[in-house]
Amino acid sequence: MEEIFSIFTEPFRHEFMRRALLGCALIGFTNGCLSTFIVLRRLALMADAIAHSLLPGLAIAILLVGLAPAGMFVGALVAALMVTLGTQLIARSSRIKEDTSLGLLFACSFSLGLILLSLSPVRIEIHHYLFGNILGLSDSDLWILYLIAIVVLPVLVMMERPLLLAMFEPAVAASQGVKVGIVNYVLMGALVLTMISSLQAVGVILALGMLIAPAATIYLFSDSFSTLFWGGGVLGIVTSWIGLLASYWLNLPSGSCIVLVMGLVFLAALLFSPRYGILAKWLRPRHLHDQSLARWKHGSPHDSHSHEH
Repeated sequence: MEEIFSIFTEPFRHEFMRRALLGCALIGFTNGCLSTFIVLRRLALMADAIAHSLLPGLAIAILLVGLAPAGMFVGALVAALMVTLGTQLIARSSRIKEDTSLGLLFACSFSLGLILLSLSPVRIEIHHYLFGNILGLSDSDLWILYLIAIVVLPVLVMMERPLLLAMFEPAVAASQGVKVGIVNYVLMGALVLTMISSLQAVGVILALGMLIAPAATIYLFSDSFSTLFWGGGVLGIVTSWIGLLASYWLNLPSGSCIVLVMGLVFLAALLFSPRYGILAKWLRPRHLHDQSLARWKHGSPHDSHSHEH
């Protein structure tokens, strides 16, 4: 019994694991809350493009100021904003659609980032930026995660109504005085900051999974916005912790385990959700058929026939 207990408590004895658990809580909650807007607005492709566009900004920052976290944060932020604004500029000034320009820009920016990292005089483990290194969080990294969380979350809460109006009824929002363009830019800014916070945990390749999985899972159980928002945040924390601890016990990559756990939870919800799950849809017609058969046996075939229709 003591051996089993020590297996479960051992990760918490290490300073790097306690830091990683705190980082996972901040990243998971911020991603989970924001994922509600990403899923409802269908911004998965935009989020993926922003994640990939962070790499050249990181590479340029490393070339200019080395591995300083503040410099890398600024570099990633500038790169993501440039790709976002570049996408809008191309879409509005040419016949190229937004999704086409977005795909082209994120592929080119990701390629540029890989080339720049290969030219860096500093020895860099590229896979840390591609797949994350949550176990290597420093004090500076944690402060950046804190700052992103205390900026993004209050903004999303305070702007909930204009954000929802701009997403679903932009004409109504404009008629009520909501600056739809500014609201969209605020959402893009929150997305950029949240993606930057995800870099340390899961890297640019896996960041999209961490951003959309929580709300996509809760969406299979509830239509309530509040449930999606806060439930996504809680689910983001819990699945991040489970993935991190599983990676420690199984000696597997942390970022991959975090996203895989989120994916498995989503798959379970997809199968077993009582409202929108696949099994529920399969069983529901059989249940209705059984009710109809029972009515027919009790002498009301007309009711059974009309119920089936």
